[in-house]
Amino acid sequence: MSEIFTGNFTQQEPIPEDAIEAAVAVLRSGRLHRYNVAPGEAGEVALLEQEFAQMVGASFCLAVASGGYALATALRALGVKPGDRVLTNAFTLAPVPGSIASVGAVPVFVGVSEALVIDLDDLEAKADQADVLMLSHMRGHLCDMDRLLEICQSHNIQVVEDCAHTMGAKWKDRWSGRDGVIGCYSTQTYKHMNSGEGGLFVTDDPEIMARAVMLSGSYMLFDKHLAAPDPSVFADIKYQTPNISGRMDHLRAAILRPQLRDLNTQCARWNERYVTMEEGLRNTAGLTVIARPVEETYVGSSLQFLLLDWPADKVQDVVKRCAARGVELKWFGGAEPVGFTSRYDSWRYAPSEPMPSSDRVLKGIIDIRLPLTFSLEDCALIARIIKDEVSRVYQS
Repeated sequence: MSEIFTGNFTQQEPIPEDAIEAAVAVLRSGRLHRYNVAPGEAGEVALLEQEFAQMVGASFCLAVASGGYALATALRALGVKPGDRVLTNAFTLAPVPGSIASVGAVPVFVGVSEALVIDLDDLEAKADQADVLMLSHMRGHLCDMDRLLEICQSHNIQVVEDCAHTMGAKWKDRWSGRDGVIGCYSTQTYKHMNSGEGGLFVTDDPEIMARAVMLSGSYMLFDKHLAAPDPSVFADIKYQTPNISGRMDHLRAAILRPQLRDLNTQCARWNERYVTMEEGLRNTAGLTVIARPVEETYVGSSLQFLLLDWPADKVQDVVKRCAARGVELKWFGGAEPVGFTSRYDSWRYAPSEPMPSSDRVLKGIIDIRLPLTFSLEDCALIARIIKDEVSRVYQS
């Protein structure tokens, strides 16, 4: 009899008890707004910003309502205007081009390689089309950041890193989010820290951070921040920057601070699951396991593989057969966007010329979540099911 998986791909671990206690303390205080603090109190949001900045070695940090809000704030803080062109990945999730469109700018899509990272040759070819690159480390895959920075520096391109899937990851010894002028992170439920929704924004540039703080809605209370520039930096910026409210509140920050302390442990647990799955899928005919560069310290909270050059009906058959055995696969090759699997040709507000080499890769991408509620035995079972069904369909 065929093995069946009975776990839930959307079930996260409970919020840690110390985070629950911190959240309850905030609720009992009644002080949820980030600037509503008692005399002499820093507040959960300011402390989270300080602690995250210290962890990644950033000068400044701002906690905001979502990762998408952080991305749009980054563009506004850089002075991106309606009609400006912004380079970004063809393989990413909708909030990335959405943030570009939200400021009236025009996404210029850069292709994806078989390693599932931005195609650096395509980036170099398009580098003269924009002054900003919103680089998405999609599904936790880091490109050759040294070469990317060489390309961008030679063309005076400012890099905003979308680190929604790479909080805790590194290229060589550099934290993801620290190579660009701005790094943006997400604390949405399926990311590496869970506050339901939320985001973090880091930079070393005092004027960029001052603009971001004002954009987030500081109401001239910027002196209450612990990870922001000196108040003197705000002297002119405070009069010139609109309030587009998007602050994080104390409740979410209280939930996140204990998770930040456990982040390294959680990342190691994800990688155990990732390696178990990856090893189980190796040597499957027709299936390509994604090679990870030695310079990358990744966080394997999801896993991707390629069914490269498969007919669409056979890919759909694999997805259907795995689903019948309890394994939820997401496919980026469908004609219509489904759930999280939209791609550059789905976003009709941002038309693009066809990219055949990228289309070939996108049509083969299969994506699977690896929540920490899965045991290593669960991951091995899931890999056996996928291997079995891919082999059956491939040989048919």
